Amino acid sequence: MELAVQAPATLSRSKIHTHNFFYSNTIFISPPEKQTPLPLLSRQNHSRFQVRARNSSHRTRRSVLKNQSVTISENGFNEEEETDGEGTSSLYSDDELSFLSLNEKPDRNLTLLDDYEIEELGYVSDPNHRSGFAALLGKPNVGKSTLVNQLIGQKLSIVTDKPQTTRHRILGICSGPEYQVILYDTPGVIEKKMHKLDSMMMKNVRSAAINADCVLVVVDACKAPQKIDEVLEEGIGNLKEMPPTLLVLNKKDLIKPGEIAKKLEWYEKFTNVDEVIPVSAKYGHGIEDVKEWILSKLPVGPAYYPKDIVSEHPERFFVSEIVREKIFMQYRNEVPYACQVNVVSYKSRPGAKDFIQAEIVVEKNSQKVILIGKEGKALKLLATAARLDIEDFLQKKVYIEIEVKVKENWRQDEGLLKNYGYEGRIQAL
Repeated sequence: MELAVQAPATLSRSKIHTHNFFYSNTIFISPPEKQTPLPLLSRQNHSRFQVRARNSSHRTRRSVLKNQSVTISENGFNEEEETDGEGTSSLYSDDELSFLSLNEKPDRNLTLLDDYEIEELGYVSDPNHRSGFAALLGKPNVGKSTLVNQLIGQKLSIVTDKPQTTRHRILGICSGPEYQVILYDTPGVIEKKMHKLDSMMMKNVRSAAINADCVLVVVDACKAPQKIDEVLEEGIGNLKEMPPTLLVLNKKDLIKPGEIAKKLEWYEKFTNVDEVIPVSAKYGHGIEDVKEWILSKLPVGPAYYPKDIVSEHPERFFVSEIVREKIFMQYRNEVPYACQVNVVSYKSRPGAKDFIQAEIVVEKNSQKVILIGKEGKALKLLATAARLDIEDFLQKKVYIEIEVKVKENWRQDEGLLKNYGYEGRIQAL
């Protein structure tokens, strides 16, 4: 099974759920017992990485630069060493992958479950219990991911100051004794679709809204008020009836109270939304008001998921997202947008550090040179930053090995994009 039984974020291994009767082969990421304020920045003393290039003795020969890979490892570790037979490996090929769709709601028909399963899933008999889906829409860099992280109380979606950081539809789950909210964090709505990747991301935006019981349109309070017709058309244009819609005026901490009042009045007058709520997602101001509005729009019914999980994405997905976040933070211009990160191997080794092998796919050899840097120094810096956050997320030590590959025009290759999960599916073993 994917990632074997990896320890989830800030929770012991014993709390991992693999409910095959509910979503086969799904690994649920459990929330911390105590919610951690955002961002997760705790650090401990970690040993440093060493950088070396694979030599010709490795089982796959590589020519210089064009097919060169730089290995980031500790104490000279590589994939062929320290295999004592006690670890659990998740090496896979395309043919071995199964997919979980995000385009359909899971079944919550209680008649399909026995008493034990109902107890395990956290279903309740409260006739007033509410559960449902909320989709977040908006243009790039308006703060959707930060808002989702605050609503959940844990960092799931990566956040940078660059637009179009979010590529996948991230499913986050916010649960309480009397409710369960499933949040869709979607890519930013873009006008000009330059690649097949852009078109597939916008398709994910539309399918998220179709499944939603309510929609949140997030706008930037620092910018002049403008119509949200484009966002609504891209997100819910195919729906016969418009779902309950909330306009979230984010980044209110950056403007004066008088300006907030004027912008609230403008959006209430010139947009077809049910309500407008100003928030500061960065500092958590107004988050409870948003949550209360969502709950008022959800139907009465049992939970879709166990109450003690915050996502159905496998941990491998979040590991790759952490690496991609560090790419956005470290590199500039086009390089971050040309990168795709895949976790191709994860070995769980009881009593030792887990081994993660990741690949960064770029479109040009010049981008590969920039990522690696002189003598591998840039890639070393990237891997070190990623490792620290991965260890915070998994709550255990890991080895990480990163390889940079060139696949020309991968953003235009529909087959590759589907394999990378850009059609609303989650890869799982």
